[in-house]
Amino acid sequence: MKKFLAVLLTALTVGFGGGALAEDKPAAGSAVTAPAADSAAPAAAIAAPAAGESASATPALPEPNKGDSTFMYIATVLVIMMVIPGLALFYGGLVRTKNMLSVLMQVFVTFSLMIVLWVIYGYSVAFTGGNPFFGGFSKLFLEGVNAAGGGATFSKGVYIPEMLFVVFQATFAAITPALIIGAFAERMKFSAVLIFMAIWFTFAYLPMAHMVWFWDGPDAITDAASLATVTASAGWLWAKGALDFAGGTVVHINAGVAGLVAALVIGKRIGYGKESMTPHSLTMTMIGASLLWVGWFGFNVGSNLEMTGTATMAFVNTLLATAAATLSWTFFEAIFKGKPSMLGAASGAVAGLVAITPACGFVGVKGALVIGLVVGPLCLWGVSGLKKMLGADDALDVFGVHGLGGIWGAIATGIFAAPSLGGSGIFDYVANAASADYSISAQVWVQCQAVLTAIVLSGVVSFVALKLIDIVIGVRVPEDQEREGLDLAAHGETAYHY
Repeated sequence: MKKFLAVLLTALTVGFGGGALAEDKPAAGSAVTAPAADSAAPAAAIAAPAAGESASATPALPEPNKGDSTFMYIATVLVIMMVIPGLALFYGGLVRTKNMLSVLMQVFVTFSLMIVLWVIYGYSVAFTGGNPFFGGFSKLFLEGVNAAGGGATFSKGVYIPEMLFVVFQATFAAITPALIIGAFAERMKFSAVLIFMAIWFTFAYLPMAHMVWFWDGPDAITDAASLATVTASAGWLWAKGALDFAGGTVVHINAGVAGLVAALVIGKRIGYGKESMTPHSLTMTMIGASLLWVGWFGFNVGSNLEMTGTATMAFVNTLLATAAATLSWTFFEAIFKGKPSMLGAASGAVAGLVAITPACGFVGVKGALVIGLVVGPLCLWGVSGLKKMLGADDALDVFGVHGLGGIWGAIATGIFAAPSLGGSGIFDYVANAASADYSISAQVWVQCQAVLTAIVLSGVVSFVALKLIDIVIGVRVPEDQEREGLDLAAHGETAYHY
């Protein structure tokens, strides 16, 4: 235990080096394209007076909109429900009885660890100025973040408390590493899991969040010159115009690739392909999937930061695409495997949720329907044919669903966001109206750049982190513990008593 704590402390210390050393800029948030309206995470905050400084020396904090603030509070609670208990039960039901508690424990403690790291340095690195790839350190321990107001939304002059934006984004930072757990379930050391999560969060999640979602907010844009200034200081992919409403690249591709790399590096479970490894409780998996579906409305709709028409569109698209993916997965599973399964229906729902995440606020209902219908059979192939081709024991199909579904969703966003296909196009904050120009081919190319960035960054960080951890403490439990089950071997308890 002492060795574990020492290594974990080292990892957390390394984490403080994840941000840029460049000069910090006033708080900002995230968005999706330059310039985009009502999209992905959010915008700039106005700094509170410094200690000892008179309140009249700085602008007063803008009054937050109470309705939008209440909306964001509910959205944040829904995302927490997605992780604990939603994701925990979804994953827990899919493993064997002897590993049920280990998966619940890994999800629960990973969530807790990420919340702490987010407050200490994660928010500052992701959502303050630094360079196009990393933020700075001006808001370590949430220094200067005010609960009264100051957090911009995607509408000029509309604000929510910056502290509320912090906790909403904290839930994104917490669920993303937790998704990776499904790939190496039933065989990774608990201490290695936590150290890997701390390193991956610092060097993969935070840079992607900054690159895709950081900008100075809509009120900073008044003319072409100010737009150029905002673009120059924004995240690298935001400045390119990448569209990601709620985390297709930042969350799903990022986590899916990390899961695939982990499965390959750690190796297959003992008995994989020879022994039965069927889920021990599809009832719990169905409950978990349902909680994920409900909570996902907070994830997607909340990313609009305001209760506007775009939020309503995101709600409808999230519901529709998920239902379409459930039906298409079930249909193709019945054709190719002879019978439709509860596991297939639940997996199809999650695939639909994943695919619509980057697109939900940009596409119309026709686009959402197509995205959902296509992702069902695509991810069905991903967890069967592609999985065999890759030769990886991705235990709970993290890459097949989140990685592949996220890639399709990110690219499809560039297609179906086109106004000619019912999408919203791109909002011009200089003209304060939707831009008349939209090129599907150009936008798809930008989307592909974002996808490739997520794949390379997550893949490299995951590989290096796992190799380093393996050298120091080892990543995999001994064979006798794996056969016994991680519930007893790692935690000294069992999920069920007969």
